[in-house]
Amino acid sequence: MSRLTTAPSAFERLHALDAVRGFAPLLGIALHATLSFVPAPTGFWFIQDTHQSAALGLLFFAIHVFRMTTFFLMAGFFARMSFHRRGAWGFVRDRLQRIGLPLVIGWPIVFTPMAMVVIWASSFPNGGPVHGARGWPPVLPNFPPAHLWFLYVLLELYVAMLLLRGVIVRLDASGALRTALDRLFAWTIRNPLAHLVLAIPIGIDLSLDQKWISVMGIRTPDQSLITNLPSWIGFGTAFRIGWLLHRQRDLLRILERRWLSHLVLALGLILICFVLAGVVTSAPGAPKLPIRSDTLRLVSAVLYAPAIWTSTFAVIGLALRFMSTFSPTRRYLADASYWLYLIQMPIVMALQVAVSQLDWPWPIKFATILGVALPLMLASYRLLVRFTMIGVVLNGRRAPREAAPAAAVTGSAAS
Repeated sequence: MSRLTTAPSAFERLHALDAVRGFAPLLGIALHATLSFVPAPTGFWFIQDTHQSAALGLLFFAIHVFRMTTFFLMAGFFARMSFHRRGAWGFVRDRLQRIGLPLVIGWPIVFTPMAMVVIWASSFPNGGPVHGARGWPPVLPNFPPAHLWFLYVLLELYVAMLLLRGVIVRLDASGALRTALDRLFAWTIRNPLAHLVLAIPIGIDLSLDQKWISVMGIRTPDQSLITNLPSWIGFGTAFRIGWLLHRQRDLLRILERRWLSHLVLALGLILICFVLAGVVTSAPGAPKLPIRSDTLRLVSAVLYAPAIWTSTFAVIGLALRFMSTFSPTRRYLADASYWLYLIQMPIVMALQVAVSQLDWPWPIKFATILGVALPLMLASYRLLVRFTMIGVVLNGRRAPREAAPAAAVTGSAAS
């Protein structure tokens, strides 16, 4: 299999990163499908299945550690690629079309059936609104972007990055500052402790947040139009790292070489954090330790932060090591993943309610949810999106039916 042996050119298609940006949203669908099975207090999710699963609880926890950080790192990487290919105004128009328009148009389309499914679930004894759900209509800035919050945050990060870049370019006419920053960044990534260094900002934030629990990961702004500080720190850092990685794409080879060490360390940290999460939240079957809960929460934060970056680097390194060749299937899923993620919540939620009362083992229920949802959503992509104007909006161009996808250069809407 082909590996990344030379530094990629500015607009060379990196098939491994295509795979990462495609599978991150698909992992999000799997994560949301686990929520009704996670052993947790009532109100954690709008419906609790009659067959809970610690295994799916671990799957939920593991995916939650790295998924969005990986996504925003890829978003920053491909954003810089798009910026330098299109220019500033072209980049702005492209992002408004592919991020802003789906947010504005897509939110009412998906939120309405989501609300209807929640009302349906409330008729069951193990269903109803989640804790903290706001009344309707919401009072601004309290507004539920739901699972589309990432589009809102992306728009904020694009604005912040363009402003920051403009200031740096104006103040650093000679380029000396940017050269120094590139050297500092390269030194950081080459350092074997890079995952610990990058974990410091979010680690400090999580440690100081007395309400933080690791099972929820980095708190997401899914109930407000004001992005919270943890999201700015955690996801903003990832976006910036992705932007800087695109400036020095040869650094990707370091992540590729360290994929195994990152993977082993990530698995260990995730397992430890998962056990501590059960202890802190007093989950059934969790061991009881003679340590104060606030001390355990601090230990969890100290370990969870490097787990984020170690697992993120492991995922990217794995893709670079084993997925650097072109795959029509991976490319198709990467193209489809944006649409699938936009529409998945009402479909997954409805299937969760439909199977929640059945006396089936949880593996069969979970497989049924994914086995029905994914083919249905992939069919909708093929019929309604791939060769239609919706596809033009989401993916930036109309893909000819006969064209070989390997010839494309631009990333997806989430890039």
